[in-house]
Amino acid sequence: MTSELSPFIAGTNIQYAWDSTSSGWLLDCARKYQLMMIEGWDTKEHALDLYFGIMYGRALEYYDRLRTDGMNYEDSVIFVVRMLLTETYGYKGWIEGNNNKTRETLIRSVIWYLEEFKDDPFETYILQESGKPAVELSFKLQLDYAPTGYSDQPYMLTGHLDRVVNFSGGLYVTDRKTTKSTISSDYFSRFDLDNQMDIYTFAANIVFKAPVKGVVIDGAQIAVGFTRFARGLTYRTPAQTEEFFRDFKIYLRQAEGYAKDNYWPMNKKSCFLCPFKRVCSKDPAVRNAMLESDFVRRTWNPLQVR
Repeated sequence: MTSELSPFIAGTNIQYAWDSTSSGWLLDCARKYQLMMIEGWDTKEHALDLYFGIMYGRALEYYDRLRTDGMNYEDSVIFVVRMLLTETYGYKGWIEGNNNKTRETLIRSVIWYLEEFKDDPFETYILQESGKPAVELSFKLQLDYAPTGYSDQPYMLTGHLDRVVNFSGGLYVTDRKTTKSTISSDYFSRFDLDNQMDIYTFAANIVFKAPVKGVVIDGAQIAVGFTRFARGLTYRTPAQTEEFFRDFKIYLRQAEGYAKDNYWPMNKKSCFLCPFKRVCSKDPAVRNAMLESDFVRRTWNPLQVR
């Protein structure tokens, strides 16, 4: 059995533990997956985006738990701000000249979000088996198939749900997103065909036995002088979720083939907004030097507990 310290089969590049982030890279482009997941390359900007989003979500989850435990609004906000000030102190990933995502805009956005949704109609769902509130739900789900030749190590799906809520007669997973872009109907429509939302819906239904209808997305547009919020929903039927995982199994088999051949082909139709576009457009002989010069190393591990 492979050590839980690594999401890969020992001695190979065959990944057995997957989350929405690593599977998203694979679905975008096998070469992008190789560079980001296997080799650990990233841009400073993307690494900051991940950190900012994780800390933003963690602060709001902390608030959800405090409120569910009975603490009043004002004290909960104070506790959350104190937590953010402590945990972000000394972080060295802030980028000079990037005034959108800073320690100040992070804390401001959390405070403004909590004020915006102070009287939110959502009610945190109470898990039937444990009786605990459905907040900060990490999951590791063993699937019923394994990498070819490694039957002792089944595939695993991992992830983290912010919260499951009762709303308008149904259950939904909530997810908080931050972006620099203007939030419109086009922004929310992208999540109707999104592997993260498929995985969230599946996990809520299977792992936590919460029959959710879909995901509520709270978008926050982060700007230098303001943070603007909007809310959207994306739905999944059981047949849609089943279809995704049927497709997902095929993609995992493809990833096995890439790993065994030690070659991850480019999907050039996905290059337009890819951070590695400039690298992949050059001769293979100079790409490593460009990576060393312009990118940073960052390990992404789906097995790491938040």
